[in-house]
Amino acid sequence: MTHLPGRHQYVDRDSARVVTERLIADSLINQLYARSREDSSLLFKAVTSLRMSAVLGFLNFDLPLPGRQRGIRSRIRAMGIDVDECLAEPESLNTPRKLFERQIRYWQCRPMPTAVDRIVSPADARMIAGSFDRHSSLFLKEKFFSFPELLGEDKPQWLRTFDGGDFAIFRLTPDKYHYNHLPVSGQVADIYEISGRCHSCNPGAVVSQVTPYSKNRRVVTIIDTDVPGGTGVGLVAMIEIVAMMIGDIVQCYSTRGYDDPLDIGTGMFLERGCPKSLYRPGSSVDVLIFQPHRVVFSEDILANMRRQDVTSRFTRHFRSPLVETDVRVRSEVGKKRNRALP
Repeated sequence: MTHLPGRHQYVDRDSARVVTERLIADSLINQLYARSREDSSLLFKAVTSLRMSAVLGFLNFDLPLPGRQRGIRSRIRAMGIDVDECLAEPESLNTPRKLFERQIRYWQCRPMPTAVDRIVSPADARMIAGSFDRHSSLFLKEKFFSFPELLGEDKPQWLRTFDGGDFAIFRLTPDKYHYNHLPVSGQVADIYEISGRCHSCNPGAVVSQVTPYSKNRRVVTIIDTDVPGGTGVGLVAMIEIVAMMIGDIVQCYSTRGYDDPLDIGTGMFLERGCPKSLYRPGSSVDVLIFQPHRVVFSEDILANMRRQDVTSRFTRHFRSPLVETDVRVRSEVGKKRNRALP
């Protein structure tokens, strides 16, 4: 499979508009991931290594933004970032790293549903949903990731738990707010890191590389929501995946704004909607995995996925409609299934 040229579009959830995504370094990334380069390239292996990703991250994110101080605010707005929702003054966000690691007044500008059985987006991201169940209308062949590889082939307990379940993929782009928030409330049953590379999450690169998300470095958190105060949707795997130019995933759970951040450990109770972690910096991906027959995804997101009037590189690859919806962190993306199926 070679790279897929052309536009990539998604649906903006708030306005229902079809938007053409501006993909950064699209031509270069697609050339890098083309089959002729992929087969023989030491360069390809070097660029997707953790060390090179850190170097690229420094060059792209740690040098000062060009222009005078008074021009920084307008430059930030030109990137599509709402300066009014930021906690820091825009003039202090004078490097791309500071900008991409920005904190926002999420309690004001990212409202969350009050119903306890609602699942919320873990990030400002572009979302699609799928299923491991071959009989489900959401079944997707393994292309984004290999299920055993994603969770860890040495984790038979979790492979059995989530076999045949449903999943959601949240693709963050470099302009996005890069804190991850809890999609559910519950108790941490397990948390572990899996080593790997730093493949790009550019849509063309994703469909050119076999199961890239499960080849990247990632942190897996298993949350038991069937506990007092929990969301009640069974066990949920939240997987934070690095991508090209991501240097780290910092666990920084806080129940009050961003104050007194804590590392996350087994046995902790985590509250839905609170900040959990921070990507440093660049683009990245969150994956949520649910046990079979425990959740129902929001109907507008499912309807958008089936749209045939949107040009999506995922649609071209799968040869059937597969369109992302741009969602906001803490917005509803699913809910508890009223009655568990046998």
